[in-house]
Amino acid sequence: MKMKFFKFGSKDIGIDLGTANILVTLKGKGIILKEPSVVAIDRRLGSITATGNEAKEMLGRTPDQIRAVRPLKDGVIADFTATQLMLKNIIGKVEEKYNIGRPRVVVGVPSGITEVEERAVEESVMQAGAKEVYLIEEPMAAAIGASLEVAEPTGNIIVDIGGGTTEVAVISLGGIVISHSLRVAGDQLDKDIVNYVKRELNLAIGETTAEQIKTEIGCAMPLMTEASMEVRGRDLTDGLPRNEVITSTQVEEAMRESIAKIVDIIKATLEKTPPELASDIMERGIVLAGGGALIQNLDKLLSMETGIPVFVSDEPLDCVVRGTGKTLEDLEKLREVLINSRKRK
Repeated sequence: MKMKFFKFGSKDIGIDLGTANILVTLKGKGIILKEPSVVAIDRRLGSITATGNEAKEMLGRTPDQIRAVRPLKDGVIADFTATQLMLKNIIGKVEEKYNIGRPRVVVGVPSGITEVEERAVEESVMQAGAKEVYLIEEPMAAAIGASLEVAEPTGNIIVDIGGGTTEVAVISLGGIVISHSLRVAGDQLDKDIVNYVKRELNLAIGETTAEQIKTEIGCAMPLMTEASMEVRGRDLTDGLPRNEVITSTQVEEAMRESIAKIVDIIKATLEKTPPELASDIMERGIVLAGGGALIQNLDKLLSMETGIPVFVSDEPLDCVVRGTGKTLEDLEKLREVLINSRKRK
């Protein structure tokens, strides 16, 4: 069956449907939307009251009739209705603002996704108003977005640390040779910080505060100069608000176990890599993408643990969505990377 979708017009959009953030790119315009994957729904009406930043601020603060949720968990759809409403809202915003009809859409999904989950994503996007939907594995999209030559017969390794999953993939000749998906990533690191603060400082904080701590002073190895910040939470003894100072050393300790799991999955992937590709990787290094790539000293720790140079890609948070956009621009050359295009042949 000859596919007709290679003549893409300017009405095509790429979506990085992330656990933490949703990003949208429009062909010819670049990234046009970037917001948290959070949706607030009115329980009585079943309609959306807010999405993105506005909805994220409502997490943990809503009255009974409003439900603020993160519809994606561990990189996959956990709440189908909320995901559908969120996608419909986002695709509607894009269609209205850029005056486009039913777009064709390329969506980045985790490499460990099941066929049932694939269908859930396809169905959500179709029902949100898309004309056609194509799926691309996130590590492949991240590699394309990080400007790696994925179609060449040389080995590249990409590590994409998102909100819900860490994806590690060795890529060569336009395909994923070996990949591992680990459900330990940014969200888990936030939980680790919440638990540490509770255990060591006797203070209850929310995951939004934990994320702020991770972003500002989180590190995988001790910093040259220790950093600290003041956090506000609820004292677990008397239930009253209290301020406490937390240091980068404490945050490193809080995240240590989860970061060790990420290091182990990278090592496991390298151990299974064919020798020819392994020598390419030794030369080219490991490329880090996703929000987790911004954790201070993570590149140093990985390089020390693997003996391979490690590079953080430019704008690591945007790699997957940039990759979906580049795939749209060069579909003739990159059609093999689309999951459902391979299946439809």
